[in-house]
Parts: sequence; structure tokens; C-alpha cells
Amino acid sequence: MRGPLPDRLPPALLAVPYVGSRHPGSAAVAARPDLAAGANCQVYAYAVLRHFGLAPPALRSGELWADTRATVRVTRPRPLDLVLFAPSHDPYGAHVGVWAGGDRVLHLCAEAGRPAVWGLAEFAARERYRVLIGFKRVIRTESVEVFDGSSDR
Repeated sequence: MRGPLPDRLPPALLAVPYVGSRHPGSAAVAARPDLAAGANCQVYAYAVLRHFGLAPPALRSGELWADTRATVRVTRPRPLDLVLFAPSHDPYGAHVGVWAGGDRVLHLCAEAGRPAVWGLAEFAARERYRVLIGFKRVIRTESVEVFDGSSDR
């Protein structure tokens, strides 16, 4: 992986294995919230955002898309916005990634097995990700550094 966003992540966030059963609200995540046991796309994306001082809610995809308390929909993404992809425009079960700038998205999926950065064309070429549902910006923050993307082209 390359680019300013992945380069600013600690090694542990770049080595998280994909485990689909470790989703927000799952017993597995409640019992062991650290990422060493793996994560699904949502748990991983939220951990990345927390690393940069944002406070995303632990929501499943459909709930995230409907949320207006901690996130807002945006039409022009910036680094650290959440991106939702699905086979249709239905956000239920959508794949969640983190906008890394340009047309790149940092995400965790079963196909890659570990965090990866794909361009939008790579998502569009796969049936399960062919529809870009949209972007969500987390509006709650914690008191640590927030990545602003200023070094991104």
C-alpha cells in the first residue's frame, strides 16, 4: 500500500486480517475488541478513523447510511470520509472503506484478506461493489491529531 493515509498508520492497522464475523455489535468484538483477532470492513474503517481522532459510531452499513447524529452525507469526499459500496443502491450490508484521496479507498475485504488500497475502478469491476452508494463524514472528534489530507494530491 502506498499514499499518505496508509503511510500514517501504525503497522498493526496494516496487518489486520479480514474476519467477517467480527462486525459492529457482534459477540466476538464485544468479547475481544482489539483488531488482532481480525475485523470486518466496518470495524476496520472505524479503527482507522479513531486513530486519526474521529469518533465514528459502531454501526452496521445500513444504520451508518441513515445516521445523522455522528455523520453527514457528502458529495465530494475528502480523506477519512467513509465510502459505501454494494451490488445495488441498498445500503444494507454495504462494504465500508475509508477515502484515502485521489480515487483511492483504504479498506478490508475477504478477497484481499488484509487492508488494501483500491481505486474506484477496482470496486466498479466487482459485482458486489459495483455501486458507489455514497460518502459519509464523521463529525464527532476526539482530542488527537486529525488527518487533513494536505499532502495528498
